[in-house]
Amino acid sequence: MTKRTILAIGAHPDDVEIGMGGTIASHTAARDTVYICNLTKAELSSNGTVEKRQNEASDAAAILQVAKRYQLSFPDRGLSKDHTDYRALIQLIRELKPDVIFAPYEIDRHPDHGQCGQLVREALFDAGIRRYPDIEVPAHKTPSFYYYFVNGFHQPDFYVDISRWQTDKEKALLCYQSQFVKDKNSVETPLTNGYIERVRSRDMLFGREAGVQAAEGFKVDAPFVFSSIPQRRS
Repeated sequence: MTKRTILAIGAHPDDVEIGMGGTIASHTAARDTVYICNLTKAELSSNGTVEKRQNEASDAAAILQVAKRYQLSFPDRGLSKDHTDYRALIQLIRELKPDVIFAPYEIDRHPDHGQCGQLVREALFDAGIRRYPDIEVPAHKTPSFYYYFVNGFHQPDFYVDISRWQTDKEKALLCYQSQFVKDKNSVETPLTNGYIERVRSRDMLFGREAGVQAAEGFKVDAPFVFSSIPQRRS
C-alpha cells in the first residue's frame, strides 16, 4: 500500500488531538508520515501558560508518533489572511506536499476553530497557485481535504475506526494537564469538567453508528467520486 503524507492543522494545541488523535495514531502505526501544525499558541487560554502548553503539545505529539509538530504564531482570536504567518502556512503546505490535509469543521462553539478551517481551505488553494507572489517553494495541489470535529457533534460524511487507538488518543489528551485537569490554580472552563469523557462518549457513539467500538467522524469538502459502486461492510 502506498504510504501517505498527512498534515493535521489546528487553531490551538490540543484541537487536532481532540478531533482526530485516534486517526493519527492509526496512520503513524501504518507508517504513514503525519505532521501536526498549530496556528496559534493559545495565549488567551484561561489555564496554563504558553510555555507549558507547548511542552504538553510536544508530549502529545510524541505519544501519537507524529513526524514533526509545527507551531506558527497567528494571534489567538486573530486568525486572518492578513497576518504574516499566512504565507508561512502556504509555504509549509508546499514544502510538506501532503496527500491529505485536515482542519476543524466550521461549525463550533469556539470561533477560532471555524476560522481555522476557512483559513486552511484558502491556504490550500493558494498553495496550488504557481504564480502566488513572494513564495519560492514550488506550488503543490493537495488531493484531499477533510474537516474534523473539536467541540461540535455533527453528522459525519465518513468515519475512521479508532477502536485499537482510543487509548493512545486519551493518553495524548491527558498530556494537556493544564487544560483538562483542574487544580488549585485553575479556573473552571468547559474543558475542566469531564471534557475527555465527553470526547470518549462521542467517539463511542460514532463507533456504534459505524458498527465498531470507537470511531472519529469527518466532513468532506467535496463529494467522493467512485469509478463503481462502493462496497459497504455489513
